[in-house]
Amino acid sequence: MKLSKSVIEELTVTPGEAAGLEHRSTEATAADWLGAGKKKRKEVAKEDLQSFVDELTASQELLWASDSHALLVVLQAMDAAGKDGTIKHVMSGVNPQGCNVEAFKQPSAEELEHDFLWRYSKALPERGRIGIFNRSYYEEVLVVRVHPELLNSRLDASGDGPTEAMWQHRYEDINAFERHLSRTGTRIVKIFLHLSREEQKKRFLERLDDPAKYWKFSAGDLAERGYWDEYRAAYEEAISATSTPWAPWYVVPADHKYALRPLVGGLLVHTIDEIDLRLPEVTPDELKSLVRARDELRAE
Repeated sequence: MKLSKSVIEELTVTPGEAAGLEHRSTEATAADWLGAGKKKRKEVAKEDLQSFVDELTASQELLWASDSHALLVVLQAMDAAGKDGTIKHVMSGVNPQGCNVEAFKQPSAEELEHDFLWRYSKALPERGRIGIFNRSYYEEVLVVRVHPELLNSRLDASGDGPTEAMWQHRYEDINAFERHLSRTGTRIVKIFLHLSREEQKKRFLERLDDPAKYWKFSAGDLAERGYWDEYRAAYEEAISATSTPWAPWYVVPADHKYALRPLVGGLLVHTIDEIDLRLPEVTPDELKSLVRARDELRAE
């Protein structure tokens, strides 16, 4: 099972072009990959998700065996867009030993003494493994841009505060960082879950109306919703500035979770397929050793 080329192209932010978030649907892709009929669409999406989960399971095993590349998944989104659920469902078949999920909290005193990328570089996946950043270094040009008071002043060598030039420098640093990773064997797939303001409101209310979901909501969620336009502008600029040939951004409609999850799964399978992984070659001496081991076991 593969996502069609037309769907992948639609989700991709072409390097050098604007992300165009205001013109991108939060509900569906223009390329109809699920077919007609609401019930049928959900059934097709469920089947496709399982196919992508199975392929991802096999791909992870090949990634581990080849020990030549790593996969870094960067997930960014507004609150309640479905990052946690997407990770849970898409990665459900992956061996936990070969996958790490990192969610970055408030930086520690040690982390504040380093550059803004340092703590993220420490959490990168090793060769053969999949690493998922549930939010990432992009927060340093998103949350910090919307709330400049959070800027680590010790990293502002100019002393002028968060100027436009500083943000451009950060985009350049991120692009260089990702290019270095790509050149040294880490493939990066960056996914923005594109949620509408109306759907976020609906999901917040679901949490507030269900005691079992109270824990998912905080007063800070509502406060951040008040900065919706500022965040959307920050995402538009950051995605436009950092979608590159070596680490493109994909904008995935997030209003319908049943469609969101297989789309993310398909993008991960597509990215691993592009690596063209192969099983390690067995040398003649290694093959002889394996044959001897097999003969010994059969002779027991």
